[in-house]
Amino acid sequence: MPFDLKTHLKMLVEAHAPSGHEAPMRTILRDAWNGLVDEFQEDKLGSLIGIKRATKPTEPRRTIMLAAHMDEIGMIVRDVVDGFVFIDNLTGTDNRLMIAQTVMVHGRRSLSGIVASVPPHLLKAKDRTRYPSFGELVIDLGLPALEVAENVQIGDLITLDVPMIELGATKVAGKAMDDRACVAAVTACLHELQRLTHTWDVLAVATVQEESGLLGAKTAAYMLNPDIAIALDVTFAPQPGVDSDSTCEMGAGPGIGVGPNFHIKLYDKIRDTAKRAEIKLQDDIIPAASGTDAWAIQVAQAGIPTALLEIPLRNMHSPVETADMRDIERLGRVLALFIADLDADFLRAIDWDAQPEAQAT
Repeated sequence: MPFDLKTHLKMLVEAHAPSGHEAPMRTILRDAWNGLVDEFQEDKLGSLIGIKRATKPTEPRRTIMLAAHMDEIGMIVRDVVDGFVFIDNLTGTDNRLMIAQTVMVHGRRSLSGIVASVPPHLLKAKDRTRYPSFGELVIDLGLPALEVAENVQIGDLITLDVPMIELGATKVAGKAMDDRACVAAVTACLHELQRLTHTWDVLAVATVQEESGLLGAKTAAYMLNPDIAIALDVTFAPQPGVDSDSTCEMGAGPGIGVGPNFHIKLYDKIRDTAKRAEIKLQDDIIPAASGTDAWAIQVAQAGIPTALLEIPLRNMHSPVETADMRDIERLGRVLALFIADLDADFLRAIDWDAQPEAQAT
């Protein structure tokens, strides 16, 4: 059956796997990558590593790491009182957007609920002009208090529970596009590589706990110590209230990071591949810490030449994160073509101390 990128993405974003609890995503990706990679590994923190061996290996064998995080933002049960679940932030969730959202409470069994707050008629005048804090939000499961108490306890996880929807001809919206749109691009890359030859081993890594401190990228990069790495994450797309200087246009191709977190010669080589394939890349100027897995990978072991490729996203860290399918597909394709371009001398080509070839006289 032909690979359907949109169907695959829908499966990924509708799955429930907040930071530190990514097991459901590991299961989904093992099934999706089965047959596309030669071997699976996991590091001790839980990142999933799919290893695709080179079709024409050279000696010494070279490795490229592709890193996209599979965790998502979430919440946690703070208290259970009279059948109502009180909540707190776990990683990156915006309390302004939680009112009236549908959620899943992961207790002894998973329970669907809605996020509620005090009706506006009963609010004091000063409270009608502000958003409720997490401490003022509750989840209504619609169940008797005794049944809630039997199934939910303090510390249980809560995730958004919304379907992916299509917007217009090419755009989709849902939860966890950050960063499962990039995980989907890795899958697309692995499919594309099935018809290409490549001399480098590919380490496709779905990292854990990015939202809680880039932790999976740190351990996976240290364990694998690849020759080069490309981190994959989302970036801001233009929308009202977002500074246009810090955005990449949706549907106009992946973004590529520019700044001290990224190896400039690796950037040049990726851009050259994209240009020859007529795939547009958009510069994303990041003058300091990128806040992505690239920040952790770059300084693993003795240092790893690292680049960042991105999918433009509207409404980041919300239940309606919006991406363009064309950007996801193009990201997967440029990754595969870049990997196919790698040769035995590539590390020499990006060596800081390499001198330009002398011109013939």
